Amino acid sequence: MFTFGAGVVSRTSSRLRLCMASVILAVLPTVAAMLAHAASDHAERFHSEFFLLEAFLLIAVGLMSLQSAAHLYVSAVEHLSTKQDMAKLARYDPLTGLPNRLLVREAFQELFSFSRRSHSQLAIHYVDLDGFKAVNDRYGHPAGDQLLVEVASRLTAIIRSADLVCRLGGDEFLIIQSDIRHRDQAELLARRVIKQVGEPYEIEGAAVRITASIGVAMVPECGIELDRLIACADGALYMSKAQGKAQVMLCDPDDEPIHGRAVA
Repeated sequence: MFTFGAGVVSRTSSRLRLCMASVILAVLPTVAAMLAHAASDHAERFHSEFFLLEAFLLIAVGLMSLQSAAHLYVSAVEHLSTKQDMAKLARYDPLTGLPNRLLVREAFQELFSFSRRSHSQLAIHYVDLDGFKAVNDRYGHPAGDQLLVEVASRLTAIIRSADLVCRLGGDEFLIIQSDIRHRDQAELLARRVIKQVGEPYEIEGAAVRITASIGVAMVPECGIELDRLIACADGALYMSKAQGKAQVMLCDPDDEPIHGRAVA
């Protein structure tokens, strides 16, 4: 009975109710039989006392088994929760809650496969905030973080459920727009982003304005590899900033990607 209880606890502690029910169903009938046997008359010396002692010993072991099962269950839940939190941190930006580069790579393959089946295109929007550094320097990093969270919220509200927005780092964001039938749809979304991001924000009790510049790379016109597409969109972003703030530029498929960072 002791061995059975130990096996039940070690194997089924993750299913706490099943484990406790198994231990109770095994212990109670045995204890009841021992107590009934101890209450009867026997010729052997200390026979009843021995069975009575065994019954109480089995009760104690059963209670300890239940306690061990509960402890193992709590530990397992904490371990799984920690593992899930770590997996989420590995795929999501801790400040804005948006997907990061790792999750974007996984999602891009799914969206690209869907676009091939539906004979549609994707658009990679590389978004960079104009004037964010000045806000960060004037109001401090907490205010800058608040501004990034507000921008992330606006970007999430703009896109469709089939699209994806992520934070690449700093004041740079990436939008993957799916199910595109014409390049004008990509430009239309980019201009909506510029308009929404350019609306004023309330930071530290003051109205703050920033703008967004965007470079767009079409899939599969500009390639099918995510790294090349991001480089193409980054190059288009660099050219859009060269023309002034709050501009959008679509990457030309014949142009080589420009490897450089646009200056905020």
